Amino acid sequence: MNWNGLEKHRIDLKLPLLIIRGSHGLLACGYLNVETFNKTGEAAAIVTGVKDFDDMLTAKVVKVSNAAEQAGIEPGMTGAEVIDHIR
Repeated sequence: MNWNGLEKHRIDLKLPLLIIRGSHGLLACGYLNVETFNKTGEAAAIVTGVKDFDDMLTAKVVKVSNAAEQAGIEPGMTGAEVIDHIR
């Protein structure tokens, strides 16, 4: 994976809080809430059951914010597909 143009953030809790951020939005684990991103108008896609960044790339998106949907990101896409939209 080419991580150029992306920020990776990991916070170790009982399960890791994971975020991959690009200039056009982010891919995050289930710790974060899509409704908050809807309030702020930000593009976000949520994947669950992930323990590291590689897991995030193969996981299927379960929820997207309104802005992410408008950017062409849909539930069922892989995290790797989302990266192309948010980079």
